[in-house]
Amino acid sequence: MPLAPFRVLDLSRLLPGPYCSLILADFGAEVIRVEPPGGGDWTRYVPPLAADGQSVLFHAVNRGKKSLTLNLKAGEGRAVFLRLVQTADVLLESFRPGVMERLGLGYDRLAEVNPRLVYCALSGYGPRGPYRDRAGHDLNYIGLAGLLDLTGPRDGPPVVPGAPVADLAGALWAAVGILLALLDRERTGRGQRVDASLLGGALSLLPIAVSHLQGGPPMARGASDLTGGVVCYNVYAAADGGYVTLSALEPEFWAAFCRAVGREDWLGEQFAPAVPGNPTYEGMCALFRTRTRAEWAQVMAGVDACCEPVYTLTEALESPPVQALGMVPPPGGAGLLPPLLLSAAPAPGLRPAPAPGEHTADILTELGYDSETIARWQSAGII
Repeated sequence: MPLAPFRVLDLSRLLPGPYCSLILADFGAEVIRVEPPGGGDWTRYVPPLAADGQSVLFHAVNRGKKSLTLNLKAGEGRAVFLRLVQTADVLLESFRPGVMERLGLGYDRLAEVNPRLVYCALSGYGPRGPYRDRAGHDLNYIGLAGLLDLTGPRDGPPVVPGAPVADLAGALWAAVGILLALLDRERTGRGQRVDASLLGGALSLLPIAVSHLQGGPPMARGASDLTGGVVCYNVYAAADGGYVTLSALEPEFWAAFCRAVGREDWLGEQFAPAVPGNPTYEGMCALFRTRTRAEWAQVMAGVDACCEPVYTLTEALESPPVQALGMVPPPGGAGLLPPLLLSAAPAPGLRPAPAPGEHTADILTELGYDSETIARWQSAGII
């Protein structure tokens, strides 16, 4: 596996940080979750729960990792952590800016201990600016980034997306930053600090909207080409209450659709406004209500018109195109496998997520601590 030589210390919680370190773990990195004693990351216990009493979500984003419980507020715990940092390639944390510094474990201190360390801080709003110390969640970030304002119907309120897009986009950029810093370390011999943010992750998803704003009329919720404002790029209700997507943006796809449904009189109406009262839009809505979702899938199966059904998640995971990606784990597996394959590396496996502190004794023994010291620390709540 391409990341097999690297050791990652993951102090993050919730979803974004663990999702970032999952990318690294899936491709071979040794990821050690550093968790507080007494139960560890509380997302372990968020329903639904697996047979072992841990969250299915925790299993999904922490597979293949190790767990070390360590009290970083105690002097002995910090001393152990500094020794562990000497053995690490990457440290990932998701605290608010300044927390690690107050613990005496900020980047400058850790770089003294290990100059080759790549230190990644994944925060909500980044290390600078007036919001650096604020709490936040995905909905806050996409709202502040302008993404939420573009999501939903023209005459209705913004609609909450079906996935935490800022959390996941920020995590992806953090992983990219870590890999870039590791690559640069091969050239310079030194690590560096990487700062990623969830607000920045949300904003990074808007190159089209920003380009519109910079070069002409801004995109509008439910009224622009890619937000549901035209007939050729929209979602239509079928006869059975299901939905169908049409994404015939290119003229050849729109022409193929018009010919397939026997409405060549619509050929010049590709970008007609998708508003009630517009004859083409009304006609399109009426047309899609003449067949069920499954019937539309059958009619359009051989037509190159970018017309596909809207699946439930269960249907999507069972569908041939998703199955062909190899991302769905076998029964009993949690989460999804990565959406990419490397020709020179084996496919990532489904190693289980760790129990709280499962690897504490092994890691401390590797660092040179004896069994009596480990037992004393366990009694004292250090580990």
